[in-house]
Amino acid sequence: MWFSTGGGGGNVGWLNTKMLDETGDIEKSQGWTPIVIDTSGNGVRDAWTEPGKPQEPGKDMRIAGSFYAVMPSPVDGSVWGVIRGNPGSIVRLDPTKDKYKPLAEIYNVPLPGFGPRGGDIDKQGRVWVSLASGHMGVFDRRLCKGRLNGPKATGDHCREGWAFHKYPGPGFRGIGENSAESSYYSWVDQHNTFGLGEDVPMSTANLMDGLVALNKDGKMVSIRVPYPLGFYAKGFDGRIDDPNAGWKGRGLWAANGDRTPWLIEGGKGTRPLAAHFQLRPDPLAK
Repeated sequence: MWFSTGGGGGNVGWLNTKMLDETGDIEKSQGWTPIVIDTSGNGVRDAWTEPGKPQEPGKDMRIAGSFYAVMPSPVDGSVWGVIRGNPGSIVRLDPTKDKYKPLAEIYNVPLPGFGPRGGDIDKQGRVWVSLASGHMGVFDRRLCKGRLNGPKATGDHCREGWAFHKYPGPGFRGIGENSAESSYYSWVDQHNTFGLGEDVPMSTANLMDGLVALNKDGKMVSIRVPYPLGFYAKGFDGRIDDPNAGWKGRGLWAANGDRTPWLIEGGKGTRPLAAHFQLRPDPLAK
């Protein structure tokens, strides 16, 4: 299990659950690593410069960012994380050769995107993130054309790996195609738990009372909670309860995570709630 460190720390941690079950030794079963970029370009982790210090020839570079979202890749065993900020970044950590001395790669979010928060990874290894710019951003490392390590691989070396999908709703004038939607977290439905297909990326739609999905045809699909108005999901997940029950045996679950639940429809005394989203294949499906 890999863990983010939230707003600070500058490290990535793990827990070996198999070892913990076998030995009961909590100290032996856990570990952590700093985030070190291979700016020396030799493929191994060397001495590094500390965050905020100038690069030095022959040395790697440690960065101070901390993972907000963390997502192991089903493709190659790498671990990806989101670093919040403006423009913000995503980071790839490769523990497959040496988990105690893994190397990292960093990819900054280029314009028109900025401000990543929650993210997830699909079965192809693409990373999807909610962006404060009103976009769902996606990064595909396979599209990078240049070197992924070395002194120039410090974040802006693979803009071609990024693509942006505008969230529904109105936007602001003068800054291109954007939306005022302020999504908090993205999640990928790898196993078609909702019914729109495998590997469909979805996000919380915090200004639209529900969720939003990027369909296979490239269109955004709004999934709203009609009542009470003001539903505000901070995260969600899918579950298949009965694979033989059709649409009734699967669905999405999300909690109303607003910090001020008394401001939603119903007012003072309104309690938090969990919503179960299910998709009929057609309006008359039983």
